[in-house]
Amino acid sequence: FIEELVAAAPVIKGWKFTALKPALDIENVGIKMQDFEFNGENLFFYAVEDSNYPDEIDLRVIHEDFTKENEQIITNGTFIFLDNFLGELNFITSIDEVEVIGKESATKALIPIAKLKAYLKWRQKEFLEKYEGIRYQTEEDNHSILTAELKDGSKLIAVLNTDLLKWDKKASHPWVMVVAIKYEGEENGMPSEAIQADLQQIEDELLKELKDGAGYLNIGRQTSRNLREIYFACKDFRKPSKVLTQIEQNYIVRYDLTFEIYKDKYWRSFNRFGI
Repeated sequence: FIEELVAAAPVIKGWKFTALKPALDIENVGIKMQDFEFNGENLFFYAVEDSNYPDEIDLRVIHEDFTKENEQIITNGTFIFLDNFLGELNFITSIDEVEVIGKESATKALIPIAKLKAYLKWRQKEFLEKYEGIRYQTEEDNHSILTAELKDGSKLIAVLNTDLLKWDKKASHPWVMVVAIKYEGEENGMPSEAIQADLQQIEDELLKELKDGAGYLNIGRQTSRNLREIYFACKDFRKPSKVLTQIEQNYIVRYDLTFEIYKDKYWRSFNRFGI
């Protein structure tokens, strides 16, 4: 949204509008918090590799002064440093996991933090080459219906695209979107026919705007305890944010509709379904 706002800004002499915090050269980044400094001299990193998740970028960042006693302030300062060094958008999109640790906990050789940009650029280039042009059509996929009765007597029904959940190119769609719709249900927590029709209409609107061939894959839905959740895996987060904000406004009077979008490159959120 802020990118669109800045793109629409008028031309004003002497002014430059920037949507997000830009990256800085390592020489220009120095943070000081509570007597601790964060700069190119005392920060290092290395990557943690897992053959089960080869495309995931999992980093350990090492600060020379890190101890268990100052863990919170060192972690906060390191994240602020990375926000400025990498740029706000790049920091949040290019790294999947990051943990700040001390030297004694390191299990690999330490790399100066100044080389982090080059490492991330190389990993991104590899990723784009691996998944360039990948699209997925879901029309002929197999789906499964999972049912359960919970301890309080409520029913749970999930409809899932089982072919998609077995797909070996999940990382090409790393953003998971969960749409949550609360409703006044029946005794077993299921929606009435009228509410079910509304829920289906909302899902149809989502499918109309977020098409599989454009990079938005409908994984399925779960209904239980007066709550419908709809799941998508997406190539990006911008369009889903805009679509859901509009749909949320359309139904705000009738339903408590919320959504979240988070990065889950291997869709581990859905391991709970056992598919």
